[in-house]
Amino acid sequence: MLSYDEAIARVTAPGERFETAEVEIRGVAYTIFRNAPRSLRDIVATAHGRADVVFLVYEDERWTFAEFASKVDALANALVDRYKIEKGDRVAIGMRNYPEWVVAFGAITSIGAISVSLNAWWTSDELEYALEDCGASVLIADAERIERSADTCKRLGIDVIAVRAPDLAAAADQWDDVVVPGEPMPEVEIDPDDDATILYTSGTTGHPKGAVSTHRAVVQALMGFGCRSAADRLRSPDAAPTTDPPAFILVVPLFHVTGCVPVMLSCLSSGLKLVIMYKWDPDRALEHIERERVTNFVGVPTQSWDLLASPNFAAHDTSSLRSVGGGGAPAPPELVRRVASSFAKASPGIGYGMTETNAYGPQNGGEDYLTHPTSTGRATPILQVEVRDENELALPHGEAGEIWFKGPNLIRGYWNKPEATAEVIVDGWLRSGDIGRIDAEGFVYVEDRAKDMVLRAGENVYCAEVEAALYEHPDVHEAAVFGVPHDRLGEEVAAAVMPREGAKLTVAELQEHVRGHLAPFKVPTLIAIFDSPLPRNASGKILKRELRDDFTRSGAASLPSTEPGSPA
Repeated sequence: MLSYDEAIARVTAPGERFETAEVEIRGVAYTIFRNAPRSLRDIVATAHGRADVVFLVYEDERWTFAEFASKVDALANALVDRYKIEKGDRVAIGMRNYPEWVVAFGAITSIGAISVSLNAWWTSDELEYALEDCGASVLIADAERIERSADTCKRLGIDVIAVRAPDLAAAADQWDDVVVPGEPMPEVEIDPDDDATILYTSGTTGHPKGAVSTHRAVVQALMGFGCRSAADRLRSPDAAPTTDPPAFILVVPLFHVTGCVPVMLSCLSSGLKLVIMYKWDPDRALEHIERERVTNFVGVPTQSWDLLASPNFAAHDTSSLRSVGGGGAPAPPELVRRVASSFAKASPGIGYGMTETNAYGPQNGGEDYLTHPTSTGRATPILQVEVRDENELALPHGEAGEIWFKGPNLIRGYWNKPEATAEVIVDGWLRSGDIGRIDAEGFVYVEDRAKDMVLRAGENVYCAEVEAALYEHPDVHEAAVFGVPHDRLGEEVAAAVMPREGAKLTVAELQEHVRGHLAPFKVPTLIAIFDSPLPRNASGKILKRELRDDFTRSGAASLPSTEPGSPA
């Protein structure tokens, strides 16, 4: 078997698809894939050449690439002609995983506008902030998101296109009236360094930040995933042959970078079938895998656990699967072993990416994952990874520090937040906020987080945001939010609260209060109410680690929590 370095050298050699080159981007030198498409418009346009190949499967609907391309052209035409969208304008998408989400993304990015992905879990307040922050001109949304954002869109003069919401005909333009097949794609010249997407990430203080990616960044990340797959195929020439063409199942939201880039865009660029789930349900996923002969399952570890734990697992044929993995959280070694032993032909896999890296980062899979089950893997040539100390100096192999990334796949910054951008991107390098180490073979290990954040089933929950919501309750005097281990979710959100003198608070009351301000996955499932001040150190900082350890030792049962990947 070829070594990792030998395989990478072969697939990136001169004349190969993944040949590399050196370029300067915004004054910084980067390694890029020389043969990458110039823009997302070029990738979307390939759908015209796929004709009658099935692209999107949603419940009982089957959309061919030709049908998809026709709708993309029609919506793009309407955005330019009817809504007067120009290059650089922001068009927001707010809906659950529908085929129309994919069409909207393709149309927006094909005309040089910026696609703004709105988290479908968000409350009215959260949607209001993002829509106003990005300055959206048009919102393409389903009924739930239209109802939550109606007042905001009216106040800001945002045009609304309703998807699968016939009852809202009076409140928004209907998709079928706007998207008229047969209209041509407008002619627009797009530069690789034009802005393409804004994906919001939870902020360490207050509101979320809009992470802005250029066309080049998204395309290079997409090529990075392809490069790694090509290298893996070279390293496993004796892998069991399959008669099933590659097909992905979408079990994470499209508004997350994982669902958008390595899953949806990988299928679009390579002409593969994408099976879309209405919401996460392990039994329904098993039905889809069997019926559609799905080969690739990319989710958070929670979802892999759910598949294996389903009482109907053995009753379904999962022999088509070749890869079961994803990212969003570290996978326990036991899960790696369970995946390897429970599926007939599937290998476990994991990736370490962020919104700020367009989901692309070190990857681990196959035999490497079994021998290094606690590592997130190794990077490909366009991505540099370093571990640095508090003085921003690179550390030798094996020493722990903050993980830094450099590559053409990084965001260019945060929308209208130059100070936040400068804190995270330094001389072309991205500070991950994660603590880890790199061994002598290049395997990356993520061991802790520098940021005050809970990673719940792949969703980032910033503690400061939840604390701010708790402090808005008039009877809360002190509040501290932190994560505690959870077997299925990885972590769950916990809070310690001290009421104001003379006030009485209940867990249910506090949860209902937070639920009114934040998305459901951010609501603490464990709350302890203290009758004395929360523990602090000599400088007055609340000792969250001590609180977390107390919660963990107590083994307190959590309340029912919302399923991951299933926006209401």
